[in-house]
Amino acid sequence: MNHALSLQGRHYGRGRLASLLAAIALAGVLAAAPAHAQSLEQAEKKITVHKLANGWTFIIYERPMAPVFSFSSYVDVGSAQEVPGITGLAHMFEHMAFKGTPNIGTTNYDKEKGALDKIDAAYAALDAERRRPDADPAKVAALEKTFKDLQEDADKFIVKNEFGELVDRYGGVGLNAGTGADSTEYHYSMPSNRIELWAYLESERFMHPVFREFYKERDVVKEERRLRTESTPQGRLIEQFLATAFTAHSYHQPTVGYMSDLNSFSREDAERFYKEHYVPSNIVTSLVGDVKASQVIPILDKYFGRIPKGETPPPLRTVEPPQTSEKVIRMPDPAQPAYFEGYHKGAVTDPDEPAYEAMGQILSTGRTSRLYRSLVRDKQIAVNANAGSGFPGDKYPNLFVVSAVPARGHSPEEVQTAIHAQLDRLKNEDVTDDELTVVKTRTKARLIRGLGANQGLAVNLAEYQSMRGDWRELFRAVDKIDKVTKADIRRVAQKTFVDTNRTVGILETTSAKAALSGSGDAQATTGRASQSDAQQERGR
Repeated sequence: MNHALSLQGRHYGRGRLASLLAAIALAGVLAAAPAHAQSLEQAEKKITVHKLANGWTFIIYERPMAPVFSFSSYVDVGSAQEVPGITGLAHMFEHMAFKGTPNIGTTNYDKEKGALDKIDAAYAALDAERRRPDADPAKVAALEKTFKDLQEDADKFIVKNEFGELVDRYGGVGLNAGTGADSTEYHYSMPSNRIELWAYLESERFMHPVFREFYKERDVVKEERRLRTESTPQGRLIEQFLATAFTAHSYHQPTVGYMSDLNSFSREDAERFYKEHYVPSNIVTSLVGDVKASQVIPILDKYFGRIPKGETPPPLRTVEPPQTSEKVIRMPDPAQPAYFEGYHKGAVTDPDEPAYEAMGQILSTGRTSRLYRSLVRDKQIAVNANAGSGFPGDKYPNLFVVSAVPARGHSPEEVQTAIHAQLDRLKNEDVTDDELTVVKTRTKARLIRGLGANQGLAVNLAEYQSMRGDWRELFRAVDKIDKVTKADIRRVAQKTFVDTNRTVGILETTSAKAALSGSGDAQATTGRASQSDAQQERGR
């Protein structure tokens, strides 16, 4: 999955199939590593898949290279599972998962629970009054004071950051998590002699999470939204871009949530969301490192087997309808210009996904890529250019996105014309033998490199098992890329890169005075008028 944009999605960086190695290192890496088929064969001998009676799936990869292990828990819930009114809750629970349990993070949970119940009642009263058409400002102020006072009272029972400190104290490193459109993922590494402590901590926080400091943490998330979206021109443009590209499917929602929802959803809303989606059948956990399946499985049964089975959440019903006209978003702003365009395509499980992967690499991977050579090196009309699929997620049909930042003195329209020339080449000409060979070599090298790190391998195993139904697809992806032909690339390009399937986002530099006067709001156009406008701009 080649994510062309980094402003949306998870809150940490992590390697994907499309994370590519520098060309200069390929030959050495391949010469020193085992062949792909041997790697899969070796992995099959070392991996055990264990599914608990409650539905939780574990992948255990025995690699006793050092006395440590890494894990990744992949939960099949992200912003795509949210509905209007509660956007941002998947990300919010990621924050709550570090707040502890009735046994971790509190000095007296019985008293703390009573305090939390009072906070819930106070918030419900405050929210109800604020929503009244004839809300009394004095009453709202009084209710706000009561609400804040009760939060301060609850704080005296909290042992802040105790979960993270326990992980640190017993040798854990890399404690982190991330929420995206498709999933929420948790990981860290620990010494292998702490495997039972790990099982206790992880099963506890998913079985008995306590939503302490919820409203204070909600304020933290609101600040994240201000910093990452509302205070950044590209962040605002991307939010409008997605809302325009996806009219029906929930991929149009921002992972961080809309501010109105962040101002309104409650701790009770979050608990309902957790109970619906954090069920064992919706979670895959991989363990990679100095672990033995025969020893680990009884520990997994003991701790994770305590968690009730629950019902698997129903699949999403809404399918994005085919796009029938070009859509254009223009956002004037006193900032550096930017250009995005996206084309609808299938999910990551679509048979044509390897062709999209190959096209993304040919267009934008490395200094020999077509977009770099054309826009950055030769024409010097852009400072960077990227392309790839899987935006904003890839579990469901998503976008192949091409983006560029125009160089000083050059316009988004110049960039647009140059990008379309490169897409037309993919539609009308075969890629070269050398380009296709480099794509396949890079993909093999990425897999081999990825096998060396426990944490990266754990993340990928859990994701592939959950999203594709079999961890082996991590290895088979190389075979699928190997089978991509020049004809495949032309066929896929011809069906994808058409005007009526395109959504365009343009950040146009304007004066600060104009932006303050209100002209900085994004404007969208669709249909024949926007196509005509775009054609005129490309002809300048």
